[in-house]
Amino acid sequence: MMSEQEALKCSSARNRGGTQRVEGKLRASVEKGDYYEAHQMYRTLFFRYMSQAKHADARELMYNGAQLFFSYNQLNSAADLSMLVLESLEKSEATVEDEDLEHLAKLFSLMDPNSPERVAFVSRALKWSTGGSGKLGSPKLHQLLAVTLWKEQNYSESRYHFLHSSDGEGCAQMLVEYSAQRGFRSEVDMFVAQAVLQFLCLKNKNSASVVFSTYTQKHPSIEKGPPFVQPLLNFIWFLLLAVDGGKLTVFTVLCEQYQPSLKRDPMYNEYLDRIGQLFFGVPPKQSSSYGGLLGNLLNSLMGSDEEGEEAQEDGSPIELD
Repeated sequence: MMSEQEALKCSSARNRGGTQRVEGKLRASVEKGDYYEAHQMYRTLFFRYMSQAKHADARELMYNGAQLFFSYNQLNSAADLSMLVLESLEKSEATVEDEDLEHLAKLFSLMDPNSPERVAFVSRALKWSTGGSGKLGSPKLHQLLAVTLWKEQNYSESRYHFLHSSDGEGCAQMLVEYSAQRGFRSEVDMFVAQAVLQFLCLKNKNSASVVFSTYTQKHPSIEKGPPFVQPLLNFIWFLLLAVDGGKLTVFTVLCEQYQPSLKRDPMYNEYLDRIGQLFFGVPPKQSSSYGGLLGNLLNSLMGSDEEGEEAQEDGSPIELD
C-alpha cells in the first residue's frame, strides 16, 4: 500500500499538473487576444484557490498572469492581478521572504510609472513588508524599488527609498548620477550632505558613512580627500568622526565653525538639532514644532505628520523611534 507521505506527494504532483494545464489554457486565451475573458478566468481561479487555502498556488498564478498581461501591454489587467498577488500575501499571513519582495519589485518595475495603480501598489506592498524589519517597509524592498526608480531616472523618489534601505553604496552611486544629470557643479557637495544628515536623523550611522565615502570617491568633480576643497564636505567628514566619538563639545564647536557652509541650506541646522539629540544628548528644543515650510519638511522626515502615510509612495514619514 502507498504510504501517507507518498500519497501527499502524488496529490501535490496532480495539483501541480492541474495548475500547469489551467495556466496553459489561460495563456492561450491571452495569446488569441481574448484579454477580458482571460482576466475574468484568472480572477475566478484566484478566489477559488484562496477559498481552498491554496495561497501559494493563487499567488504564483497571479504573478505569472500579471507578467503575461504586461507583455501584451494590458496594463489594467496586469495591475489588477498584481494587487491580487499582494492580497494572497496579506491573507495567507505569509512571512516576508526575499523571493516575494523580488516578485513585488518586478511587478512594480513593469507598471506605468505615472499610473495611480502603481502608487497604490507600492504603498500596500511596503505596508505588508513591515511584517519583517522596519516600521515603514522592508529595507530590502525599499532598495529594490530605489534601483528601479533610479533606472527610470526618477532620482528624487529613488533617493527617498534608498534612505529607507541599508544600501549606502547604491545610494551614493545614484546621487553621483543625479548630481551630474540635474545639479549645478557648485552643488556637488550639497547632494551628499543632505543624504548623510538624513541618514543620521534615521539613526543609520553606517549608511551615512558609506554614502559619504563612496560619493566623494566616485564623483568626478570632487578632488581626492579628506581634506576636501569644499568646506561642507570637510564638515560632514568631521561630523561623522564626531558622531563616533559622541563628545558634545566637539559637535558644538564644529557646528559653530562651519555656520557659513551650513547656511547654504536652511534645513541643515534643523537636521543637526535632531542629530544633536540622537548622538550627543542635546535636549529637545522647548518649542513644540518648527513653523512653515521647514516644519513640514522636518516633520515628514521625522514622522511627526502621520497623515497620508498610505496616500502616496514617497509621502510616508520617516519614523525615528
